[in-house]
Amino acid sequence: MAMARRLIARMRNTVGVVLLQRPLSATHSHSYHFHNHSLPPAKSHFHSFSSTFLRSFSHHFPGETSDEGATTDGWEEEDESEPKIGDGGNGGGVALQNVPWGQRALSIAEEVLTQFSEDIKLFAFKTTPRGYVYVRLDKLTDEYGCPSVEELECYNQKYKKRLDEVGALGEIPDDLALEVSSPGAERLLKVPDDISRFKDMPMRVYYTENIESNTPGRDGVFLLDSIEKDSEICVWKMANVKENRDPLRKGRPLSRKQKDWRLKLPFNLHRMVTLYLEYL
Repeated sequence: MAMARRLIARMRNTVGVVLLQRPLSATHSHSYHFHNHSLPPAKSHFHSFSSTFLRSFSHHFPGETSDEGATTDGWEEEDESEPKIGDGGNGGGVALQNVPWGQRALSIAEEVLTQFSEDIKLFAFKTTPRGYVYVRLDKLTDEYGCPSVEELECYNQKYKKRLDEVGALGEIPDDLALEVSSPGAERLLKVPDDISRFKDMPMRVYYTENIESNTPGRDGVFLLDSIEKDSEICVWKMANVKENRDPLRKGRPLSRKQKDWRLKLPFNLHRMVTLYLEYL
């Protein structure tokens, strides 16, 4: 069990699946990689809290050696630094990283998105100088924001086709590598807009009690009770999850005191908010 939990901790919790497109070889042959190590689905498509272990290696051809001496598999390692709003990853938004062809690749991504239903939006988009394009799609009508496997695969195919067509015209490199996924539970939620959308789900809230204080921040697993927009305050209540229950009272729900507890937190004191996964 401990080993399983360590493995889960290493996983990037990704809603749905990850569809990978290798960098094109000198012969421009296409090689698709479909990874699905998800937990059993609870819905007709993959449950949003499925976990996919994403492997992204440096931009070397298979069998080459990186600067550190490790053998690579043709994929670059995605940045694992702490997510920030607008980072093009778990923080959403667009991060072109000064790539000259980035804006054109983004416009193509948005063009392809018009072929899908209006509830599918671009959550994050990122390009890298080494020729990698990362796209994360969000589905607004899904409880967890999870596009179906078919939707992700369809977008992957249509977008890659357009990249190849525009690449053949010389407007962008013709050997870009593409990864399409959907935002995982580790996506950063904007306060207050995103938390209203997920108000019925437990959230991990990192916060500080005084914006000018140097004291360490605190965190807890809460449910949104209400939002006081005029005073810019979120009111949180204790979520009924294992982490909040008394370990000496196995199987018992939250106490009356816990149920009545409330945290009134100004918008600007929220450091980070993410969806919460409770692993058994």
